[in-house]
Amino acid sequence: MINCNLKPLFLAIIVILTYVVVTSKGQLRVGFYSQTCPSAESIVRNAVQEAVFGDRQMAPRLLRLLFHDCFVQGCDGSILLENTETSERRAEGNLGLAGFEVIQSAKTQLEATCPGVVSCADIVALAARDAVAMTAGPFFGIPTGRRDGRISNIQFAANLPDVDDSIELLRSKFKEKGLSDRELVLLSGGHSIGTTACFFMPKRLYNFTGHGDSDPAIDSQFLPDLKAQCPFNGDVDVRLPLDSSSEFIFDGHIFHNIRNGFAVLASDARLYDDMHTRQIVNFYSGFPSVIRRLSFKADFAAAMVKMGSIGVKTGSDGEIRRVCNSVN
Repeated sequence: MINCNLKPLFLAIIVILTYVVVTSKGQLRVGFYSQTCPSAESIVRNAVQEAVFGDRQMAPRLLRLLFHDCFVQGCDGSILLENTETSERRAEGNLGLAGFEVIQSAKTQLEATCPGVVSCADIVALAARDAVAMTAGPFFGIPTGRRDGRISNIQFAANLPDVDDSIELLRSKFKEKGLSDRELVLLSGGHSIGTTACFFMPKRLYNFTGHGDSDPAIDSQFLPDLKAQCPFNGDVDVRLPLDSSSEFIFDGHIFHNIRNGFAVLASDARLYDDMHTRQIVNFYSGFPSVIRRLSFKADFAAAMVKMGSIGVKTGSDGEIRRVCNSVN
C-alpha cells in the first residue's frame, strides 16, 4: 500500500512518463512510421529481444551504441559506417562497441517489409529503448523520423566523453550537446547494466595523479577487489560488472555505488566531485528503493528522448540507407 505522502511523487512520475510518450522534437514524432511501416517498431523489438535473450550483455551494448552515435555529429547512424579505416567507430573512445549485427538484422527485416522507409539512425534509437525495457527499465515512446548521415570521420569522435575526464570536462562536453548536469547524471545511470574492460582501469587503479597512486574515491575495501580483477599489466580484455549487485537489472543502484565509493568507472565516481552533480546523485540514491527506481526510470526516459534528438537529420536532409554500414 502506498503511503499517502508518496502519492504526489507517483503522480509526478506518471506525468513524466506520459510527457515522454507524447512529446516530439522538431520533425521527430512518436509513431512516425505508423502509416508508412506500421510494423517497424515491433520488428526492431523482436530483433532486440532475440539478441538479448541469446546474450544478456547485448542490452547494455545497444544502449551504449546510441550514446556514442548521438555524441558524434548527432543521432544520425554515423557510428554504424565502416567503409574506411578513418570511420568514427575506429576512434579510441569507440573501441569495444558492439551490437552492430543486431541493428543490421533489424534493417534487413525492415527492408524486406518496408524498403527504403526506416532509417538506421531510428533503429539504433529504438533498439536502445527496447534493450533498456528488457532489463526491467522503462518502456517509453521515443520520437522517430531521423534520417541517416553520409559522413563518418574518426576526427569527429575526438571529443567523446572519456572515462578519465574530470567532472568539469564531463559537464562541458554534455553542455556542448545541450544536456544539463541532471542529464549527465541520469545518462551515466545507464551504467546500471553491463560491464567494462580492464583497458579503462589502469590510470584509476595504478597512476591516478601520475605518482603510482589509486583514485581516493574508491572505497578502501573495494580497491583490492578491483586490483585483483584488473592487475597491473594484466589482461586488458577482462571484463568486470559496472554494478555487481544487479548487473542485468536496470535499477539505478549505480547511484548508491557512486555515493559509497563502489563506482567502477572513474567517470562515474567523478559525479561525486562536484556539488551540483553530487546533489543529483544523492537525490536518486536517497529514496526508499522502490521510489528511487520509479523516479530514476521516469527521468532517465526523458533524458534518453532529449539525447536522442541531438543533431538529428530530418526531412530532406541525409538519406535512408539500404544497409546500415554503408552509404547508398
